[in-house]
Amino acid sequence: MDGEHYPPVVAAAVRRLRAHHDVRGGIFAGGREKLRAGETGGGTVEALAGLATAIGVPWLDAVEPRAASPHEVLEGVRAALRAARAEVLVDLSDEPVVGYRERFLLMSAALAEGAAYVAADTEVRPQAFVRLEATPSLGVIGTGKRVGKTAVSGWLARRLDAVRRPNGGVVVLAMGRGGPPEPELIEGAGGLGPADLLAASRSGRHAASDCYEDAVLAGVTTVGCRRCGGGLAGAPFDDNLREALPLLDGRGAALAVIEGSGAVVPPILADATLCVAGAGQPADDVAGYLGTYRLLLSDALVLTQCEPPFATPAEIRAVTAAARAVKPGLEVLPTVFRPRPVRSVRGRRVAFFTTAPEGAAPRLAQTLAADHGAEVVLVSCDLADRRRLAAATARAAAEADVFLTEIKAAAVDLVVEAAAAADREVVFCDNEPIVLEGDLGAVVDRLAALAGDRFAARTAGGAADRRPSPSAGVAEAPP
Repeated sequence: MDGEHYPPVVAAAVRRLRAHHDVRGGIFAGGREKLRAGETGGGTVEALAGLATAIGVPWLDAVEPRAASPHEVLEGVRAALRAARAEVLVDLSDEPVVGYRERFLLMSAALAEGAAYVAADTEVRPQAFVRLEATPSLGVIGTGKRVGKTAVSGWLARRLDAVRRPNGGVVVLAMGRGGPPEPELIEGAGGLGPADLLAASRSGRHAASDCYEDAVLAGVTTVGCRRCGGGLAGAPFDDNLREALPLLDGRGAALAVIEGSGAVVPPILADATLCVAGAGQPADDVAGYLGTYRLLLSDALVLTQCEPPFATPAEIRAVTAAARAVKPGLEVLPTVFRPRPVRSVRGRRVAFFTTAPEGAAPRLAQTLAADHGAEVVLVSCDLADRRRLAAATARAAAEADVFLTEIKAAAVDLVVEAAAAADREVVFCDNEPIVLEGDLGAVVDRLAALAGDRFAARTAGGAADRRPSPSAGVAEAPP
């Protein structure tokens, strides 16, 4: 509530709330215009207690969204919700005390505590998360599409699997908009190739979905799932992830990597979480709106595409500063991607197919030539544009020996099919994250260890607590 409403007006609204809710406490958000002398709200403990009595709530905390930093607002609201063990945050405030930006802070704080946010015409509900019962898990979530989340997921899965293989290795759960109708187990350790993916495509499956990309490029077992739609807070409208739980927990893996899709947060609450954002995204998309909530879920942030044409140095600084305003001390790792063919293309005439923008094509061609010895005759940035891609594959058939392609979009049903028709070799290409500052490997290792520690702690007494650790910050089974 705020001081731009007369206390009797707020008291009447609270009485209406009591018909449906057990009102446990309140938060005074600032404003003084409608408060009498002594009802200063944001002043002394005694004044807050008097205002609480006047409006009919057991107690009031003071958190002023427009006067405090984002972090202070989030921490203050979350502390009040925890103290009340609240299941709902009801917003009776309004302009000029609480505006659009501040409302998203309130929503993020509520969701991070497993509570719903309710205003006059708005309701945002937390996901009903589940946890793995037999396997520690590391989540990888994103703040949008085409930020390189799957490339980061594959890289960390390959790294972590290398040391965990004697103990069961790593299994990846990947959800996508082209995933299978029933959860699908894909054994990547045996070495899947173009012929395998082409057979999957011809059988009607989307063989460039994230689960295939992870299986092929990371060489690990993956479980493919699907999702449709995504809410403001990242909940999918429809998905089949819960049906995949027996496949995940039944593998005996040392670690499960739970990979999101675009900005969708999987309904499986991981023990530790890495967030991936694009440096070229508006800072508000990463750290504002309900990007704030995604950062509250996360233990570290990988910032990808930290170079032109994706982002300028000023944009990179702005996104980093915005993320740390939400979560001071958050480890932010700036990275760039470089192509890594899974087989040698040295001395070969190569046509490269990618979803990168046209402005990145010269650097991609230079890397393939300088680092991998390829003679690059074509870089097609049309992998997500089927009409233009058809023309590019025709040119490649005439000029190239090798079709080098990312496993994205139409990579299999158009690029690999065209290569088969032209009797050309296909080599898949990974996007390798190269860290510009910090140690990405050390951070990934630390998060995996943190996931193991949290898993051990939450399973030591049998059932998990209702709420996870503060850094994960969302209720396991919200009401």
